[in-house]
Amino acid sequence: MPTIEKISIALPLEMVSLVRQAVDAGEYASTSEVVRDALRDWTHRRSLRQQGVDELRKLWQQALKDDARGVPADEVLDRLEQKYQTLAEETEKAR
Repeated sequence: MPTIEKISIALPLEMVSLVRQAVDAGEYASTSEVVRDALRDWTHRRSLRQQGVDELRKLWQQALKDDARGVPADEVLDRLEQKYQTLAEETEKAR
């Protein structure tokens, strides 16, 4: 069983109210359980964000090593403009 350490946190009144409402509604057994659940979600999101950063770094390094000729920005922007213009026209026709 993990060692438990008590800490004290300060929350805005609105958050305290939400935590107490969740406990009073029976969603959680205690305020500590609410905070632990929130920290698990935060830890998961943080991990996903780091994975995204790691993947972006990997792709960036691959791109730096790639000697292939790139596509001019004007060409990309023209294609995107055409794509979204077509989508807008199709959406207008569907109305």
